[in-house]
Amino acid sequence: MRKNSVKNSRINGEVQRVLAEVIRGEIKDPRIAPMTSVVSVEVAPDLKTCRAYISVLGNADQAASTLEGLKSAEGFIRGRLAREINLRNTPEIHFIMDQSIAYGVDMSHKIDMVMADQRARKVEDEHEENPGGSQEQR
Repeated sequence: MRKNSVKNSRINGEVQRVLAEVIRGEIKDPRIAPMTSVVSVEVAPDLKTCRAYISVLGNADQAASTLEGLKSAEGFIRGRLAREINLRNTPEIHFIMDQSIAYGVDMSHKIDMVMADQRARKVEDEHEENPGGSQEQR
């Protein structure tokens, strides 16, 4: 099976769906943050390994503890995956922290700050050009 084949894409999507369901509803580990999402999944063409990219909305300590909790629950997750998806081999799951969502939120916040600063400067410049307070009629 090729890496970018339709079958591999379908398997990736199905594994991602099952992982998200298991992490959201079946794992009771308190170390796993409630705002944990499975961003993407890459199953190797030989179905032996799987890289699951996980994102945690929170601070670095929550992300580290969530990753630790997921690694300790890997056997349970793999068992649920084997029951849900009928594959020749159940892949060994490697959880990888993905900060793309947090990065996007941070960049959006920075853009909002720059835009607010530009609006404030524009209002300040207009006020300096017209110190009397009267505006031209349009």
